[in-house]
This record gives sequence, C-alpha cells and structure tokens, in this order.
Amino acid sequence: MNAVKRSRTTRTAAGVSAAVLLLLTGCEVPGVYRPARPVSGGPYTFYVSPDGDDENDGLTPGKPWRTLDHANDVRFKPGDRLRLKGGERFRGTLSLEKGEAGSATRPVVIDSYGTGRATIAPRGTSGITVRNTAGVEIRNLTFVGERRPRREAMGIAFHNSLPNARRLDHVRISNVEASGFENGISIGAGKNGAGFSDVRIADTSVHHNLEAGLAFFGPEFEADDPTYAHEGLRIERVKAYGNTGDPTSDERNTGSGIALGSVRDAKVMRSVSHDNGAKSAADALEGPEGVWVYDSTRVVLENNKSYRNRTGSRVDGGGFGLDNNVSSSVMQYNLAYGNDGPGFLVYSGQPTGAHRNNTVRFNMSWDDARKLPEYGGIVAYGTRMRNVDIYHNTVLMRTAGLKSAEEANDRPPALRLRDGMTGVRVHNNIFVTDGGPLVEADSSYSPTKLRLQGNDYHSTGRWALLWGAKRFTTLASWRTASRQEVLDGEPTGSSEDPCLTDAAAPVTDRAGAGNLVPRCVSELSGLHGPAAFGVDPGPVDYFGNRLRNSVTIGAAQAKDKD
Repeated sequence: MNAVKRSRTTRTAAGVSAAVLLLLTGCEVPGVYRPARPVSGGPYTFYVSPDGDDENDGLTPGKPWRTLDHANDVRFKPGDRLRLKGGERFRGTLSLEKGEAGSATRPVVIDSYGTGRATIAPRGTSGITVRNTAGVEIRNLTFVGERRPRREAMGIAFHNSLPNARRLDHVRISNVEASGFENGISIGAGKNGAGFSDVRIADTSVHHNLEAGLAFFGPEFEADDPTYAHEGLRIERVKAYGNTGDPTSDERNTGSGIALGSVRDAKVMRSVSHDNGAKSAADALEGPEGVWVYDSTRVVLENNKSYRNRTGSRVDGGGFGLDNNVSSSVMQYNLAYGNDGPGFLVYSGQPTGAHRNNTVRFNMSWDDARKLPEYGGIVAYGTRMRNVDIYHNTVLMRTAGLKSAEEANDRPPALRLRDGMTGVRVHNNIFVTDGGPLVEADSSYSPTKLRLQGNDYHSTGRWALLWGAKRFTTLASWRTASRQEVLDGEPTGSSEDPCLTDAAAPVTDRAGAGNLVPRCVSELSGLHGPAAFGVDPGPVDYFGNRLRNSVTIGAAQAKDKD
C-alpha cells in the first residue's frame, strides 16, 4: 500500500495531468482508466483469453480481453457473466465488492468457456474474493496458489462485514478445484454476526492447502444469545484431502478437511475427507478433524466418508466431530476408518450448556484411533453436555496396525464415555474388538444419566469392559454391578458374534462396508428393537435400505432378514 501511495505522489508531482497530456499529444495515454463495461444495457457476457487484447470490448469469444486485471475493472451488475478460456492459465486475482454481483434469479457468474477448466493462479493473494455482496456463482475453474501455501490467501473467499447484520443471499460454487492456499474455500462473517444464506457447494475438490480445505466461520459464540452467521448450507460431493496443517500454529487447530462454524440448517452429503492434518503443530492444544462442526445448530452430516486423517499432536485427528456448542444435529450413514483419532466424536469443552440434543446413528467405524488409543471408535464426553443419542452404529476395533507396541497394550475401545454428560442413550449398536475394551467409561454412570440398552458387545479375544475404576470380563457381571443393559427389569444386550463376514478385510468404501453387515440373524433377533427404547431410527439403514417393522441392531440390516 505504501508503494502505491509513493507512485501516485510521483505522478502528481510531475505537474502534468492526463487530460493536459492528451491535449498536447493528440493520442491516448497508456494507463488511463477507461470503463471496461459498456455504459448502458446488459446483462453482458465478457470473455478473457491469453490471446486476447485489453483494447477489445470483450463481448465475444472472438474479441476477448487478455488479462484478469482488466476484467477486474468491471463493475458487475445482475446477470453479468465473466468467462475465462478453458485450458488456459491466468495470473492475477478477481474481486467483487459491495454494490456489485446479482441475485438468486440474476446472479453474476464466473466460469470457463471452451474446452476444460481455466486456471486462476494468483501470486500471494486470493484467487477470487467476494466482499459484502452475494448473488454470485463460481463454476468450472481451477485455483492454484504458490508452491508454498500462503497465509491469508484463499482460493475462493466470501466475507460479510456489513454493519447491518443482514445475511447476503445466494452463493454457488461448483466443479471447482482449489489448492496451495491458506484455505481452499473460506466463507466468513465479521463481528456483526451476519454471513451468507442459501449456499451451495458441489462437485468441488479442495486439497493441499495449509489450514483447511473448506471452512465456514463467524464471530465468537454467545450461549446466552446464540446467533449463527450462515444459514441454509448444502455441501455435496466435496473432496477435501492433503490439507496439511500449519506446524507453527500451536494456539489453534489447523489441517482439517471440512470445518463448519457458526452455521444453522446445514447439510454435508456424499463428501470425502482424507489424509488431512499430517503437519499440524506438535504442541497444539486443538487438532484437526476430517469433517467437523462447532458453534452451530441443525447440521446433518450424512453419507460421507472420512479416513486416514492425522494429527501432529496428541489431540483430535478424527473422522467426524460435533464439537463445542453444537445442538440439534445428526451424524448418520457415514463411514470412518484408519483415523489417528476417533471415528465419531461428540464433545464439549466449554461449560455453556449449548451442546445438546445431538444424534449419532447408522454409522460405521473401522479401525479408528490408530495413533491415539485414548480415544476410540465412538467417543462422547464434555462439560455440561446433555441429551445425546448413539444408536444403530457398527464399530470394529482391532489391535493390528496400531502405531507402536506401547499403544497396542493400551488398546482403544469401541466406545469411550467420559465425564460431564447427562441424558445419554446408547442403543442397538454393534461393538466388536479383538481383545481391547468394548466400552471404557471414566465414571460408573448411573442409568439416570446414561443408559446402554440393546447393544451387542463381542470380542474375538478376551472380553473386557472398563466401567469407572472396575474392569469386567462378562456382560452378566457388568450388568449386575452397573444396572445397565436392563429394560423393565429384564436383561438386554448380547455378547454373541454378529458374524461380520470377512471382518479382517479392510473397509475402504461404502460397498466394502458390506463386510460389516451382521449375518447371524438368529442370535441378534432376540434383542429389543428401537421402539422399545423410545428411539426413532429414521427411515433407512446405512446402505439406504428402508427399515422394516422389525429392525436388527447395527448400522446395516442383515440381507437374509425376513
């Protein structure tokens, strides 16, 4: 900025204005601004190509502009479109400011034309920045940052800092790839607390960025008067991978795939997050997650896959998470495997009481907590956290593949329950280990605070369950001591083998998760259905098969069931 001011001062000091120079020479002065957009009419479609000329009108593919800098001079109006030649690489950046852009019915569109996607390759800045405006659609583009990801440079950045606390409507991002930035895509709000509504992000890849692939954020959460910056989000078929984390950032988490903060009414569907967080700071107090939510309400994570996510420290590194101050949200029909931390985490570290009424159902966790056995397949704990339902999940935890002999001795449980919770219900899950604890609870929870009913606890090795300070080796002895797995005075639950076919084979996709479908129907049919526990199982199982009146336990219904 200082360099720009010095340059302008020098020109003024010369004492000759552009208008005077034009009169003296009788020709145009290079560098004098001329409006790129026609004075009236529209909407218009503008074209940019490396073989174009900024002296062109840019209104046809035959007479395109040449540079993004020239295109950036346009003040876009509703319905305008900026198209970059496919297969070509463009240096520079684009920005839309307050008063530009369009609406849901007449958006401003930035995309490619011709064959393939155009590439925007900025130098130390964001690829496209949209400030205090919306009605924008960004399609069919690739964004490539510099070789070393730059802090404070985004592939695509939307930010609302308007003072009137009004959400800006209509954002579309589709068929986009962003790598080499701080965040691939960043959508945020300032202290006013208003961000964006009606946001759709689909068929997009965000990878090898420094801090996150896709991130939503807002102002600090106030539990006494909760507000949410962003509303009405749909994120579908997004791939977030290789987002490394910042090894120098030890005061906050970095290296997540998809992170949603300050959102209301949101869905993340059919997306994949993997191999993130490997270089996050070793001393960080918070770590990365594959897909996680915080300071938000009414969020659904469904039909997603999150695997091999890492953490550089001793915290997090899991597949999916409902973190601080999340309410009325659901994780369902997801697959997690091979993560450093938990497959599914429900956590509150803040004493706000805002973490409540959340559900974890019909998910599968395979060999999670690979680095951090102090977690487990499913983990729930938190300060003043209440009303959590965990049901119809399938969790398989094995010793094979743990990072060290020390960690193999401290085996991660299928289910870990820590202190601070009330109103927790754990029903109709399948928990399988090869000798590690099936359940490990920090406290001897009473049934008034936490209830386990109708679950299958099977070990291919020694049967073990840790309940507070005590270790149990049979389901019957634990049931008697804890008063868990009882309904109306009758025993519930089982320790029978659910017959997960080919359970030793790795699960790497939703089709492979068929190995985790229980085959021993006769052994499981005697267990109580979800209605007995006051649980609404929803319409379908993990594979999308419609549930029948009689439902077997676990995430997927047995194929040979009547």
